[in-house]
Amino acid sequence: MLYLDEPRVPWRGRRWSHLVSDVSYAELHAFAEALGAPRRGFDRDHYDIPAERFPMAVWLGARVVPSREIVRLLRAADLRRPKHLTRRAA
Repeated sequence: MLYLDEPRVPWRGRRWSHLVSDVSYAELHAFAEALGAPRRGFDRDHYDIPAERFPMAVWLGARVVPSREIVRLLRAADLRRPKHLTRRAA
């Protein structure tokens, strides 16, 4: 299942949502591709989705959840990749 929170995070003059899967990264990438989200929008364990794509994500089947639920879902699915545990590619 795919989940996203309301677009509330401000950045570069836009509002952003977080899109996650509780199944796999493969499911997440496939959904993001269908949504038209660029791969550069993937950040460790989620996609950053701009507010203008939010209605389409919901239409495609993503379930809207509170922001605090995003991390809980990732941890429960063992898909959480905290920033301090990931290495930057050189």
